[in-house]
Amino acid sequence: MLTRKPYVFAVAGALMFAAAACGGSNDSSSSGSAGGGSGSITYWASNQGTSLESDKQILQPELDRFTKETGIKVNLEVVPWSDLLNRILAAATSGKGPDVVNIGNTWSASLQATGAFVPLDDTQLNALGGKARFLGPSLAATGAPGQPPVGAPLYSTAYALYYNKHMFKDAGIADPPKTWDELVADGKKLTKDGKWGLAVEGASVSENAHMIFTLGQQHGGDLFDSSGKSQFDSPANVAAVKQYLNFIASDKITNPSDAAYSNGTEALQDFIGGKAAMVMWQSASGTLKTGGMTPDDYGVAPIPLPDPSSGGKQVDSMVGGINISVFDSAANKDGALKFVKFMTSKQTQQDLNKAYGSLPTVTDAYDDPAFQTPEIKTYQQILGNTAAPLPQVANESQFETLVGNAMNQLFADAASGKPITDETVKAKLTEANQQMTN
Repeated sequence: MLTRKPYVFAVAGALMFAAAACGGSNDSSSSGSAGGGSGSITYWASNQGTSLESDKQILQPELDRFTKETGIKVNLEVVPWSDLLNRILAAATSGKGPDVVNIGNTWSASLQATGAFVPLDDTQLNALGGKARFLGPSLAATGAPGQPPVGAPLYSTAYALYYNKHMFKDAGIADPPKTWDELVADGKKLTKDGKWGLAVEGASVSENAHMIFTLGQQHGGDLFDSSGKSQFDSPANVAAVKQYLNFIASDKITNPSDAAYSNGTEALQDFIGGKAAMVMWQSASGTLKTGGMTPDDYGVAPIPLPDPSSGGKQVDSMVGGINISVFDSAANKDGALKFVKFMTSKQTQQDLNKAYGSLPTVTDAYDDPAFQTPEIKTYQQILGNTAAPLPQVANESQFETLVGNAMNQLFADAASGKPITDETVKAKLTEANQQMTN
């Protein structure tokens, strides 16, 4: 029997209309979404590469190796980020879903509150090598403090600024920007001849929420007050949203068509194709390599930080990452737990994190030279010094949905030429705030 808090039913109910549009996540005849039998498991993987097909090509050799080692077949479905949370919530509510699923680590506390996942107690964590084997920031983003994790860390990431070295050189720009004023100034020099300074995913709910958390921190704001009550429409958060929208609205360094980018890959594809000179992205070297770019073509630097005297926080990324979780309703729970152990093993961690350009979540994987590159060291610096975790509160996923969707609408307004003012931004954030279950 699954136990679920009333809050989760409220969130899931509010999102069911979106889940219903995701292609029938509970129809086992259509996509293998129902739990696997005794000799198989069904796995919903998040879209980590340039496309769903790219992910299948990266994952399938590992899944074949797991089948060879265990005899358990893995039915794989790669789910776009635009659909993933809604489908997980639908499965959590109905009890009909896959055996194993990837979840964004910022959703951990929200999904933990559903009671729909197998909690990884000390015994199960010891079977994975113990808590000490996992990186601290990654393990901390697996659920509410003091409770068993809702999953095991799979990929560790942060946001950084990728820039095209050739386009920078042609524009006479020697170094990546360290301040936002420099980024906008560089972006204007780079925006010419049908090419743009910066690409963004303007219709991506999760990307928008993550960037507003980061910029809100830089403006000295918080999404929730000390009692856990949401305060999305605070002056600091309004300023953060307006700053981000202005890349299209007033700075004009981002293509207005980016306001429609929603699947978590399109902005990076523009960067790979030379249509944009900069992009703020989570670890992407594997995807860039697949797209034909080499380290001679691009550089990686921290996202600009505010002047310490401004009163803002020195935060330039959220603690990013992907966890892997087992549904309590899994038809093959034992096989699912074996799969989690396989996916967090040293070899699989090295194989997949090299392919995606992300960071392993286990310490023993770092003896591979692939994780000693300047890019990886930049990410390690960010995660260790200037990244902050999103609030591990039960309604965090509701924040991402409400604020992310408000941002989508505001980006659409900016792209169509409508004025972006403090008042218009505040009105949208106030509306999102009023819909929160506090």
